Amino acid sequence: MEYGLLGETLGHSFSPQIHRALADYNYQLYPTPPDAVEELFRRRAFKGLNVTIPYKQTVIPLCDEVDPRAAAIGAVNTVVNRDGRLIGYNTDIDGLIYLAKRAGVEMAGKKVIVLGSGGTSRTARAAAKELGAAQVVVISRHGEDNYENLSRHADAQVVINTTPVGMYPRCGASPVSLEAFPRLEGVLDVVYNPLRTALFMEAEARGVPCSCGLPMLAAQARRAAELFTGASIPDERLEEVVSSLNAQMRNVVLIGMPGCGKSAIGRNLARMLGKQFLDLDRMIEEEARKPIPRIFAEEGEDAFRALESRIVREAGARTGCVLSTGGGVVTRPENYGPLHQNGVIIHIVRSLEKLPTAGRPVSQGTDLHTLWKRREPLYRSFADLTADNNGSIEEAVRSILEEVNDL
Repeated sequence: MEYGLLGETLGHSFSPQIHRALADYNYQLYPTPPDAVEELFRRRAFKGLNVTIPYKQTVIPLCDEVDPRAAAIGAVNTVVNRDGRLIGYNTDIDGLIYLAKRAGVEMAGKKVIVLGSGGTSRTARAAAKELGAAQVVVISRHGEDNYENLSRHADAQVVINTTPVGMYPRCGASPVSLEAFPRLEGVLDVVYNPLRTALFMEAEARGVPCSCGLPMLAAQARRAAELFTGASIPDERLEEVVSSLNAQMRNVVLIGMPGCGKSAIGRNLARMLGKQFLDLDRMIEEEARKPIPRIFAEEGEDAFRALESRIVREAGARTGCVLSTGGGVVTRPENYGPLHQNGVIIHIVRSLEKLPTAGRPVSQGTDLHTLWKRREPLYRSFADLTADNNGSIEEAVRSILEEVNDL
């Protein structure tokens, strides 16, 4: 083989896609059981490998030489075969350094808190020190510095999360509340699915520079590709890859008044973007096994809204979808996070006189002007973009595509 990713179970890795976009070589996934790793290295029948969990420590004694940065971290994630000699590197540190610089998170002279004590934590500590951090403190569940005594570190200026807390499918969880760090200047979260974890969104809401781990994933692959080929890959090419990954993972979420055209626009958008279409009202009806008017009539609006929020959490955790929501999804603030975590939220606007009311319990029971006056500020608070749907569906879809493709 030429190049590939070595791991025990690799799942749906982005690595082949990233490497093929960055460099012109064959790159494959190689799920490998533990008892086969030593033989693979003994035969040396590869030009280069990336190494992931659980083999980043396993391969160290199998290398002929280990780069000093990798040796200091205690983990190798890239192995290059140079004329039969296997040399181990750690490119995760390059990825994390790029992530910090890209997000505008300065560490020089700062106190840095690293959440977690595993392998990625060691990488984060090394990166922080290389970037000139004045102090690096590791927060773990059972260490001297733990989640019960965070007040000891209220002067921290940068937080790096290296734990899996908040990662799909357990979206919405956060390892800490950022209230503990009133002097905070930056937050980095190595999790990239969802694109915005709860920790990320709290930093975002506070106006603190932050980033998910997707740029780190691409940047460490860039450095590995450079080691494999000996050729330099410019930041512009790397950013194209990050942008492509973002677009692939990103959801397009449609909100707006009942009858404004969300479903029709959503189906067309999904087809144009090559994404899955999810109609949340249909998902609610399938879950309840009854149409929405019956849910309102038999169980009341509160029961409907509770079910709607559960469906929102389920759908919002997915990636690469177009989501059409119900008109009242904005009436519950807790729905914003699940929709925002992976999505760009677009408010579809249509003249009130063009809105149908048949089969829509809230629209039938409330004057549309009153309903609009009540909900318009909520739509505005949820939305990233606004799209007009007073013309044709095709026109609305075209305008949304232009906006989304520019993100």
